[in-house]
Amino acid sequence: MKWLSKFMYSKVLGWKVVGNVTMSKDTIKKAVIIAAPHTSWEDFYIALLMRQVIGIKANFVAKKELFKWPFSYYFKAIGGAPLDRRPGQNKVEAIAKLFHNRDEFRLALSPEGTRKRVEDWKTGFYYIAKKANVPIIMFTFDFENKQNKISEPFYPTDDIEADFKYMRRFFHGVKGKVHAYS
Repeated sequence: MKWLSKFMYSKVLGWKVVGNVTMSKDTIKKAVIIAAPHTSWEDFYIALLMRQVIGIKANFVAKKELFKWPFSYYFKAIGGAPLDRRPGQNKVEAIAKLFHNRDEFRLALSPEGTRKRVEDWKTGFYYIAKKANVPIIMFTFDFENKQNKISEPFYPTDDIEADFKYMRRFFHGVKGKVHAYS
């Protein structure tokens, strides 16, 4: 599977991984991974291929209704975890609990919270990382250069404004599939 994924990712699609390419399943067992800019459904299969190429398991959360037969097996097999998204649920707390209940959990999220253009990122990923006491790892969907750049682990401080400035700089100039960002 890894060979086929690498062939598809590198040779057929022409993508490459740059930056913290040594991040492996043995070094960082728990993290919040933020991927941006998230502008297209195509980001999903690029991310699936990329994680095979670097040999890391990444997880995601989705509404619990998706985890019913016949799709539950597939979503769990590719790293999905069900989440109760009804109003009144403390989602940060629920997701932080996933980290505490597992030996290995790398949660991939879009800081924008949508595929549409937004000026400001959501803050949930930041508070999840703080509550779970795990680092944030940033990676790009750079369609202009056909690369996924991966950052070193970043542990959030108590200064959300400075932390967001730092993280936004990592994504500066990256062009998503839909050129809504610069």
